[in-house]
Amino acid sequence: MKKLIITCISFFLVIGVYAQKTTIIRSANGGNSGKVTLAAYIPDQVDDLPEAARNMLGNKLNQIISQNGFGGDEGQRFIITANIVVLTKDMLSTAPPMTALTLDVNLYIGDGYEGTKFASTSLSVKGVGENIAKAYINAFKNINLNDPKLQAFVEKGKSKIISYYNTHCDVIIKQAQTLANTGRMDEAIYNLTSVPQACTNCYTRSMAQVAPIYKKQVEKDCSVKLNQAKSLWAANQDINGANAASEVLSQIDPQASCYKEVKVFVAQVAKRVKEIDNREWSFKLQEQKNDMGIIKAARDVAVAYAAQPRTTVYNVHGWW
Repeated sequence: MKKLIITCISFFLVIGVYAQKTTIIRSANGGNSGKVTLAAYIPDQVDDLPEAARNMLGNKLNQIISQNGFGGDEGQRFIITANIVVLTKDMLSTAPPMTALTLDVNLYIGDGYEGTKFASTSLSVKGVGENIAKAYINAFKNINLNDPKLQAFVEKGKSKIISYYNTHCDVIIKQAQTLANTGRMDEAIYNLTSVPQACTNCYTRSMAQVAPIYKKQVEKDCSVKLNQAKSLWAANQDINGANAASEVLSQIDPQASCYKEVKVFVAQVAKRVKEIDNREWSFKLQEQKNDMGIIKAARDVAVAYAAQPRTTVYNVHGWW
């Protein structure tokens, strides 16, 4: 049976007993940095659930994520998942015949990497449809997002996630520094900017590490992209080559120490374009960023890292 993860990205593979290997389906939503984040996950234990019903259940889990203020596209570690138990299944002698289901929808929030369950609840719903898939879908539609049991469950899960960051802050920062020292700056920035603002102390400490690591990445990228631009220009020294080089040059952050070389190169290209084509080259250098601009640029790095397709492994053994 196919596996489904909705809005999930990850940077580690955590393998446990009966761990569930999944593929990533990227959410269209973005900008969740600073929020408590969750991924909606439907494991293989949900046996015999039609694909259309799985999609509806995934949509319902994402509604829970959205309605309760979670970020849904960076929740690689913490998951909300479900296990469905069929209590009754009846064939109704109507015209046309209908299938009636009574389900227990057992919901769980937890750490999908370490396999730690944080909160659980069970909701009973009914659905009727012309076939089994439509009966499931109609049952899942009847999950009440404002059910007090569901609200209490979500709040407990959120509290546990915040507690995780508060107690693991030193580890998170140390791991990010190690990643940065081994050249994986984008991953380090992603980890640090994933700390929720609700974890006030850890959030402040993590964000303090972002700018220095971002500047390391800027230095690394500058020389690489400048060389790429020079190669493009060397291969085609006309307005087209200049424009091709400019696409790469525009990606270089002006915070980099090699930006002085970028300015010199840009001036050389502009002069040569003037000599060859007798026209001005319209490329404009980026402006220096202030502190807020650096943080925004770093967040953009995190978003780009999150958008990369990955395979993750979740461990939900023992959750039901």
